[in-house]
Amino acid sequence: MNVLDFAGAFFGDGAHWHGYDGIPQRLLEHVQYSLLALGLAALIGLPVGLVTGHTGRGGNALALVATAARALPSFGLLVLIVIMMGFGLLPVMIPLVILAVPPILVTTYEAVRSVDPAPVDAARGMGMREGRILLQVELPVALPLILSGLRSAAIQIVSTATIAAYVSLGGLGRYIVDGLYQRDYEKVVGGATLVAVLALVTLALFWAAGRLAVSPGVRRR
Repeated sequence: MNVLDFAGAFFGDGAHWHGYDGIPQRLLEHVQYSLLALGLAALIGLPVGLVTGHTGRGGNALALVATAARALPSFGLLVLIVIMMGFGLLPVMIPLVILAVPPILVTTYEAVRSVDPAPVDAARGMGMREGRILLQVELPVALPLILSGLRSAAIQIVSTATIAAYVSLGGLGRYIVDGLYQRDYEKVVGGATLVAVLALVTLALFWAAGRLAVSPGVRRR
């Protein structure tokens, strides 16, 4: 059997669409893990990136932190954290958040730094406070690049959240891990296909968010 045959057999089996191990349940778990990790990473990366980008300070430190974080192997970090803390959701969230923070942080910093200084200087000349300049002048112009950083982080999280299955949690990784253990390659291919489809859906959602949130003038630029 080839990959298409395995995928067809997996999705054509009605047993995979019901119960605690059904596709809807595993998909919901995977989305929940991904949204939680992306939300935590955004809470860390966006404020720091916005402030450092606005002030122009800390760029070298951000690059160093991002490089170090990207060098950490997510699965190895997961195993280490599980040894130290035991099983649970927190050991999964830590490597996912560490994976997602660098693209959000660095892209947000670069997005704010790349804003044309002319409107920023004009806003200061009008007496606007720094917080208002950041939120009302720089942020709307930097938003496309900021969304690209969030999109990159989301794709990485969706692809890597399969590691949750290695510590007895759910998600789409359950099909891959269980399938390899059971030598059930229909499950392996089906799980991998679902992860790939979810990544494509994530791309589409961010494209739609960009169309809705970014002003037409900024998009044309």
